[in-house]
Amino acid sequence: MTTIKPYLSDLWKGLYGLFFPNLCIACQRNTPQPSIPICTTCENSLSLTHFHQQKDNVMMERFWGRTPIENAAALYYFSKNSVIQELMHGLKYQRKPQIGVMLGEWYGHELKSSVFAEVDCMIPVPLHFKRLHERGYNQSEMIVKGLSNTLSLSYYKDVLIRSEHTETQTKKSRSERFDNVKNAFEIKNPNLIEGKHILLVDDVLTTGATLEACAAHLLTVPNTKVSILTIAVAVM
Repeated sequence: MTTIKPYLSDLWKGLYGLFFPNLCIACQRNTPQPSIPICTTCENSLSLTHFHQQKDNVMMERFWGRTPIENAAALYYFSKNSVIQELMHGLKYQRKPQIGVMLGEWYGHELKSSVFAEVDCMIPVPLHFKRLHERGYNQSEMIVKGLSNTLSLSYYKDVLIRSEHTETQTKKSRSERFDNVKNAFEIKNPNLIEGKHILLVDDVLTTGATLEACAAHLLTVPNTKVSILTIAVAVM
C-alpha cells in the first residue's frame, strides 16, 4: 500500500492536468506551476523598464509641469499584442485577480532596495462602485496586495474614493481625459494620510490623466507627498 498511494496521487494529478490544464494566458502552452498563469518563455519576453533605478524617466516626464510627483516608475513597457497586454487583459476583464497579486509581488522584490521602499503607505487607484460590482474586484488593489506581501507596506482603500462614474477614456486626448476625471475623486479620512509619503498604484499608465487627477486630490491633504507606480507604461 505504501507504494500504491504515491502512484494513485500522481495518476490523479495527471488526470486533473489533462482535463483542467494550467495554460499560459499569453501563449496557451502548459505552465509548470499552477499558481503562475504565465510560462517561463513568455515571462522572459516581458520588457523591463528599470525605471525604479532612474530618477528621471519616461514616467516622470509625463507629469512634469502638471503635478509635483516625487518618483514614478513602471515595471514593464506596454505595447499592443504583447505578453503584458495579455496579462493586463486577463487581470481586468477575465476575472483573474491572481495576476495582479503575482505582478505586485514580482515588482515588490525589485523595489526592496529602491526609493519606493521608503514610502509610508500605498493607495490603489479606486474604481466606481458600479465598475467594482461588474468586475468583482479592483485590479489596482490586487497589485497593491502583492506589493504589500513583499514590501510589508500598509495600504488604504477607503481614503481615495471614486465618486463619479465617468465615460470611457478611450479615444480621448490627454486634456479630454483629465477633464473627464478631474472631479471624479474625493478624499475620505484624510487624517490617515496627513504628513505621509503615499505610493499611488495603478495597472497601466497611458497619458497619466487619471493618476494626475488622483495625485492632485491626495496632495490637498496637508504635508503629503505622492509617488506613482504602475505595472506597465504604454509606449507612446
